[in-house]
Amino acid sequence: MSYRDGMSARVRSEERRAEIVRAALEVIAERGYRGASMAAIAERVGLTQQGLLHHFPTKDTLLVAVLEERDKWDAVPAGTWRLDLLASLVEYNAMRPGIVQTFSALLGESVTEGHPAREYFTERYGRVRESMAQVLRTEYGDRLPSGLTPERVAPLLIAVMDGLQYQWLLDPESVDMPGAFRDFVTLLGED
Repeated sequence: MSYRDGMSARVRSEERRAEIVRAALEVIAERGYRGASMAAIAERVGLTQQGLLHHFPTKDTLLVAVLEERDKWDAVPAGTWRLDLLASLVEYNAMRPGIVQTFSALLGESVTEGHPAREYFTERYGRVRESMAQVLRTEYGDRLPSGLTPERVAPLLIAVMDGLQYQWLLDPESVDMPGAFRDFVTLLGED
């Protein structure tokens, strides 16, 4: 096999993996992680289950790829998040309910013992808490107007973002997710 043929095969394989990850996102959004079978995902992309296993040898490896792909969409270089950018992220999420639903379903399922995404979410929330504390420190210094430290408020900020997503998914006509988040940010700055 020539170098060019090898590169072409690698590109095709990467494109196929990306297609599988997108299909897995869809199937998980529809059925939840536990209800999403490898056979259903394979069918969605026109592969046999064996063909799918060539790219992702286990359902767990596919799940991690799905979660990593979702995180890439929201990636901002470290230290560059600001409260106004967080509000923009909430607005962006309101335009992609399927992704929010998939993330929320996986998050909810991951709290059960032995779930393959539990470690991923535990580590992710540790990183997100640190990042949100830095956002708050940049905005307010070592103390918010309430007197709380950024480290104390960071989990609350994340809880509001995630909690609003659940409420919005259940009743999008009644919950203005971006507006409610902006209201919360206003509360952070009040004495």
